[in-house]
Amino acid sequence: MARTLISIGILLVVLGLLWPWLKNIPLGRLPGDIIIHRPHFRLYFPVTSSIVVSLLLALLLWLFRGGK
Repeated sequence: MARTLISIGILLVVLGLLWPWLKNIPLGRLPGDIIIHRPHFRLYFPVTSSIVVSLLLALLLWLFRGGK
């Protein structure tokens, strides 16, 4: 449990340091993301961005577990 918490903490620090560059990644503005603008209403549903993030996380977890 301690190793997991330390790893998450290090990951958050690295993400915080890289944030000026990471915010320029077009996640949330990909083709397939649903955005509906109406008066007094805005719906944002990042379908494609969610799939991309899910695939990247699955790949990272698979690599860290040994790729079996």
